[in-house]
Amino acid sequence: MRFLDRWRPLAEDGLLAASMAVLLAVIVIYTPSAGALDLAAVLAGSFALVAWRRAPLVSLLVSTPCMLVVAATIEPGPAASFPVLVSVFAAVRAGHLLAPALAGAVYLGTGLVNLPRDAGVVENLQDTALLVGWFVAAGVVATVSRHRQAYLEEAEQRAAEAERTREEAARRRAGEERLRIARELHDSLTHSISIIKVQAGVAVHLARRRGEDVPPALLAIQEASGDATRELRATLEVLRDPGRSDGDAPGSGLDRLGDLVERARSAGLRATVAISGTRRELPAEVDRAAYRIVQESLTNVSRHAGGDAAAAVRIDYADGELVVRIDDDGKADPDAPPVPGTGLLGMRERVAALGGRLRAEPRAEGGFTVRAELPLGEPS
Repeated sequence: MRFLDRWRPLAEDGLLAASMAVLLAVIVIYTPSAGALDLAAVLAGSFALVAWRRAPLVSLLVSTPCMLVVAATIEPGPAASFPVLVSVFAAVRAGHLLAPALAGAVYLGTGLVNLPRDAGVVENLQDTALLVGWFVAAGVVATVSRHRQAYLEEAEQRAAEAERTREEAARRRAGEERLRIARELHDSLTHSISIIKVQAGVAVHLARRRGEDVPPALLAIQEASGDATRELRATLEVLRDPGRSDGDAPGSGLDRLGDLVERARSAGLRATVAISGTRRELPAEVDRAAYRIVQESLTNVSRHAGGDAAAAVRIDYADGELVVRIDDDGKADPDAPPVPGTGLLGMRERVAALGGRLRAEPRAEGGFTVRAELPLGEPS
C-alpha cells in the first residue's frame, strides 16, 4: 500500500505528460508547415511535465523554450500554451514568482509578435486576451492553492501543538495525583505501620527481658511490619519520582519467598514450598508478580481457609513460562465459589498485564487453588 502511495503521483504526472504529448503531436502532424524540429520540441515540452510536481522550475525551464520554438515556427493555436500553463501553475504554487512571470511574459510576447497575418484584428485580440486570461488564472489559482496548503500545514501544527499541550497537562495532573497519593500514604500508613512495628518491638523486648518465650505471632508481626515499611518506602519513591521505572524500585521477588513463607508459618499457617525446573533470573515484573501472587494467596488462606488449614506453594520454571500454584485444604466449596475481592482482582490484573493466565477457584476435593502462568520470553 505504501509502495502504491509513493508511486501514484509519478504515474499521474506521467499520464498527464503522455496525454499532452499525444494531443500536441497530432496538431503538429496535421500542420503542413510543421517539421521534425517542431515535433521534437512538442514531445520534449510535454514530457517535461513529468517533473512539474517535484521540480516545477525544471519543468518551466524546459517546456517554455520548447513551446516557444513551436509557436515561432507554426501556428498551433492556444493548445501550445498548455505545457507552459501547467509549469507556471506549479512554479507559483511552489512559491516562485519571478521565473513564472518572466516565462509567461516571454511566451505571450512571442505570441503577439507571431500573430497570424491573415486573421482579423478582432480574432487576434480575442486569442491574445484568452491566453492572458489563462496565464493570470493559472497564477491566481496557484497562489490560492499555496495559501490553502500553508493554512492546512499551520492547522496541523496547531493541532499537534494542542495535542502536545494536552499530553503535558495530563502528565502534570498525573504527577500531582501521584504526589498527593504519596503524601496520603506517608501520613497515614507509614505512621500506623511504624507504631505497630515499635509496639511489637517493645513487646518482644519486654518478653525477652522477663525471660519469657516470645510468641511466634509477635515475631511475625514485628518482621511483617518491617517488610511493610520497606515496601511502602519503595512505593513512595516510585510515586514521587515520575521518571523512575518500576524496575528501578527495590521491591520483593522470589528471592524473598523463604522469608514470606516463614512469616506465614510464624502466624500459624502450615505452609510448604516446592520448586521445580532450572532456576534462572526472571524479568523484574514477572519476579514481582509471582511474589505478590504467593503473598496474596497465603494471606487469603490465613483469613478464609480456617485455623488448621495448610497451604502448598509450587514454583515451576518451565521452558517459556513461570508457573505459580498455591493449593490449600481449607473450607472452600466448589458449589459456592467465593466472590472475588480486591486481592483476586489485583492478581488477575497483574497476570493479564504480563499476557499470562490465572485460574483461582475451589478444588473438587476441597480447598482452594490459585494457578498463574506467567510468560518469560526467551530463556536467559
